[in-house]
Amino acid sequence: MSHVVVLDPGNLSLIQDLGRSAFAAQGVARAGAADLGSHALAQRLCGNSPNDAGIEVLLGGLRLRAERSCTLAVTGAPVDVRINGEAHGQNHALDVVAGDEISLSRATSGMRVYVAFRGGVEAPAVFGSRSRDTLGGIGPEPLAVGDTLTIDNLTVEPAWFDVVAVRPPTDEIVLTLAPGPHDDALDPPGWNALLHTVWQLDARSDRIGFRLAGSALPAPSSDLASFPVVAGCVQLPGNGLPVVLGPDCGVTGGYPVLGIVDQAALNALAQARPGAHIRMRRSH
Repeated sequence: MSHVVVLDPGNLSLIQDLGRSAFAAQGVARAGAADLGSHALAQRLCGNSPNDAGIEVLLGGLRLRAERSCTLAVTGAPVDVRINGEAHGQNHALDVVAGDEISLSRATSGMRVYVAFRGGVEAPAVFGSRSRDTLGGIGPEPLAVGDTLTIDNLTVEPAWFDVVAVRPPTDEIVLTLAPGPHDDALDPPGWNALLHTVWQLDARSDRIGFRLAGSALPAPSSDLASFPVVAGCVQLPGNGLPVVLGPDCGVTGGYPVLGIVDQAALNALAQARPGAHIRMRRSH
């Protein structure tokens, strides 16, 4: 076992894994890393399973101190990674020893940084996951100064010390909508407006939902009875401004679902900054 002490949690640092996949019927959201691609890459670089837990850091700023030797990797939004003040890159494994300080700068683009440790971060599992659900308040509390993280160094796969090429985050995103259960909530002119508007990501977006700003679409005539929803559903609330549900969304909703986007789209949205340009197209 190794231990890492939190010196500065940055803006918001959460323990996340792949989330909860089998408890929606009990009212428990999926949660899990917002950018699952970056999370999985960080885990793989350390030789871990994608479902091992790591740290999701909003906009960087995290500082840690290793209490024993361990291996880590940093992926996601571009940051300056330093060990004892010496610059190191992202997207490859890094070895540290007892007393080393690891610091992340503020992200130069993108929104979320992922930090994995070889063996994974230990945390109590709640409904089968160590992920923090910010809406339901389930899972480990956000990291705070002085917290000590336990790292289970036991893993069988090798770590990757070679740098992996990764595309940087973009603020020009195209979402492909698979058909939703309520695509008739918009008439043809409404769909034309949805697909030809350059939407902007609203600053109020979070892990619960990615809100879009622009010219409001025709509001649905009335709310529906609650029905199941999942991350990736594109809802149309009464204000006529679409919302793409994120990993911490509730398990039911009462707004029309125009379509659903895949995990790659959610990964891109998780790294988009407020004001990012978002376009939509239909898959058929």
